[in-house]
Amino acid sequence: MNLVFIATSLDGFIAKEDGSIDWLTQFPNPKNEDYGFDDFINRVDAIVMGRNTYETVLAFNQWPYTKHVFVLSTKLRIPPANLQDKVTVLNCTPQEVIIKTKEMNYKTLYIDGGKTIQNFLKEDLIDEMIITKIPIILGSGIPLFSIINKALDFEHKGTKIFSNGLVKSHYIRKRHEE
Repeated sequence: MNLVFIATSLDGFIAKEDGSIDWLTQFPNPKNEDYGFDDFINRVDAIVMGRNTYETVLAFNQWPYTKHVFVLSTKLRIPPANLQDKVTVLNCTPQEVIIKTKEMNYKTLYIDGGKTIQNFLKEDLIDEMIITKIPIILGSGIPLFSIINKALDFEHKGTKIFSNGLVKSHYIRKRHEE
């Protein structure tokens, strides 16, 4: 299973043009909600993200993940010494990622980062998406979705509206018999 948990602006961007995500934290969170992230992350065995997302996370005060992280990159070779047991760098296609991670006994993957999600969608390798809309229009930035070769049907499983205006929707891929 390949799952997405991500936030977008109302106009569908996951980050500003420069990759910054500071706009995500500008909304008050009076109930200190995790927006379902803890329940979500407990469902996954490992995380797959692109280099840009990885570099954004590296800038955080501390490494936020307890699950193993696979970073997709053609430029990076090895993670910093303090993360070598937590991070594996891969230079391969989404299909190859699934094969390699299954060989390592990781079956449920959290797919994160714009290009990475787009590439997995292009190969029809996303099974669930949890998308939280943030009530802001950025006008430009890094989009969640890009052009794909065929329509992908998803079933809406539910929507939750938070007190601060965030709207989280859960979708599951509908597979059709061929």
